Amino acid sequence: MLNIPTWNRVLIWGVVVLGLAFAMPNLFYDRVERRNDAVTAIEEAGGDPADLAGDLGGWPSYLPSSLVNLGLDLRGGAHLLAEVQVEEVYEARMDSLWPEVRNTLRDLRAEVGGIRRQDAPAGELHVLIGNSEGMATALAAVRELAQPVVSLTGVGASTLEVEARGDVIVIRDIALRAVARVRGTPSSPPPSRITSEAERAATDNRTMIQSVEIVRRRVDEVGTREPTIQRQGQRRILIQVPGIGSAEELKRLIGTTARLTFHPVTGRATSADAEAPSREMIVPDRDNEGLFYRVESSPVLTGEMLTDAQPSFDQNGRPAVAFNLNTTGSRIFCDYTQNNIGAPFAVVLDGEVITAPEIISAICQGSGQITGSRNVAESTELAVLLRAGALPAGLTFLEERTIGPELGADSIAAGEIAAVVAGIAVLVYMGLSYGLFGLFANIALIINVGLIFGLLSLIGATLTLPGIAGIVLTIGMAVDANVLIFERIREELKTAKGPARAIELGYEKARSAIYDANITTFITAVILFTMGSGPVRGFAITLGLGIITSVFTALYVTRLILVIWFERRRPKKIEV
Repeated sequence: MLNIPTWNRVLIWGVVVLGLAFAMPNLFYDRVERRNDAVTAIEEAGGDPADLAGDLGGWPSYLPSSLVNLGLDLRGGAHLLAEVQVEEVYEARMDSLWPEVRNTLRDLRAEVGGIRRQDAPAGELHVLIGNSEGMATALAAVRELAQPVVSLTGVGASTLEVEARGDVIVIRDIALRAVARVRGTPSSPPPSRITSEAERAATDNRTMIQSVEIVRRRVDEVGTREPTIQRQGQRRILIQVPGIGSAEELKRLIGTTARLTFHPVTGRATSADAEAPSREMIVPDRDNEGLFYRVESSPVLTGEMLTDAQPSFDQNGRPAVAFNLNTTGSRIFCDYTQNNIGAPFAVVLDGEVITAPEIISAICQGSGQITGSRNVAESTELAVLLRAGALPAGLTFLEERTIGPELGADSIAAGEIAAVVAGIAVLVYMGLSYGLFGLFANIALIINVGLIFGLLSLIGATLTLPGIAGIVLTIGMAVDANVLIFERIREELKTAKGPARAIELGYEKARSAIYDANITTFITAVILFTMGSGPVRGFAITLGLGIITSVFTALYVTRLILVIWFERRRPKKIEV
């Protein structure tokens, strides 16, 4: 006899109700989206609830509010293809190495004497020591700063070559020389071509990984929905952000390197072409055209020492950015400000001075403020960039597109038409083929589509045109299991003692075939998700979730509906 325990019935209906509840917000997409944006504004930006009361009241707080994110082809947005200028990493490596070398040798001043940086070719750092008798000690200390090459072919090698030339320590970057050889520029032959190439490849890979992650943090912090950020090839990054206004807006967000440094100010200059003493550079003021500063080339602090940055206001109520330093940065900042009270100090962002205040007192609490922001939006954007970190190298945009929401609306309309046509065709076919049993299958099919959207909303998945194609395909596949079951019931009606036994045997004997067919398809979806990217993964997600929900609705929901109907009608004979 047909029998489904009460607890099992409650569980099945509970899953159905929960899935449909999570799918329901998508029927009121704009209203729920405005409510979610209002909640985010209140939590993160300190928005006034009174101003957002209308948006908050658009959707009850006790109901689920998760939405299926719409992809770039459905929502519109910006598409960028960027190339990372990895060479900049090598060119800046020697400048960033100098503070470490200086601090290392300063601790050995008793043996090596005074230290001074000298002019050197690109890819080299020359350091003059006062006592040539301490050269061996100095070389050993500097060599400890080198990193090992992460490569099987470069085992035992390091990233730096350190040698003595009289009383001058010569430090060379072997990876930079590999780059020079690739460019076709002359360079002295390295001791090991393999080592240089291995280090270059390892450094390029680290640069790309870091660039992708920083771009991702910058885009995510702005609150955009489900961006696609992927590495393409050796040096390129694909960036697709749905819902953003234009490609120019996206470029302003991620197109800047956001390299923050703090430099001592040595004077002012009349133009960018003015001559600067050795180890100094001319930097323009961001807000005052024609104003230039002479600053020391080696920074006292870098943005890597920041642990946090938040928009705030200065003592005059003007927008600013409050920052916190790590332990090392706090110590360096404290020592410098103690010894340079009254001296100007320039905060440089991507080669422009954003503020150059005088040091009034020692700053030893590990925090400070960057003033000079024009408005709150600018201070907020600067804080986001500083929290995300500096890009290790600049980006060159090779391709940019802005996709308007009108195209997305057309795509959604086309997808809706396809889904409706497919759904109606399947419903009509099942109704004509299996009568009342076909009606039960159609009810389960509608529930199945709702469960798919409920799962997509729950996991925060992104729906694209291929994803819609996966849903349409699922609609056709969803009735396969019901067809197997109904055909099996027809066969059992010819031999079984009664309709109840025929229904029971139909489900029991069709279950293994249903599992086998759907498991193989699910494996294909997993492979597509694992190996694919972008639209392929979107298709795989909807296909995989559709397989799960279709099996659930066919084996449990449809059966439960049949059992409820059979218990109430108690038919002596059934037709399938």
